[in-house]
Amino acid sequence: MANYNVPSELRYSENHEWVRDMGGNRYRTGITDYAAQHIGDVTYVELPEVGSEVDKESVDCTIETVKSSEDIFNQIAGHIAVVNDALQETPEIINSDCYGDGWLYDIKADSDDDFTSLMTAEEYEKFLSEQEN
Repeated sequence: MANYNVPSELRYSENHEWVRDMGGNRYRTGITDYAAQHIGDVTYVELPEVGSEVDKESVDCTIETVKSSEDIFNQIAGHIAVVNDALQETPEIINSDCYGDGWLYDIKADSDDDFTSLMTAEEYEKFLSEQEN
């Protein structure tokens, strides 16, 4: 298996999004190292509007690259609390720092059920190894 960064404190989706528990039912979302390495150079990010309601598995964000346009499937139902405005000027930070400055948006959720249903780092690593075969 290729060597991908999979931080243990995050949860993961089969669509290669990560979610970080920020406390108080607030969750930060981004794309994984696997996704950042495979999508190509990011050129633009269409972020959701702050305050908008989002459903689990809805597409509320799109990442455009030199290769394609990738939909980001929301993993937490709730309301958009904040978006990473820095991506408007430097969207390519997603490729180099997907777990840090390359985060996408925060959601204020009604509960933690969606978060706890996501894969742990160990489960995601196993999932990745199955994808590579």
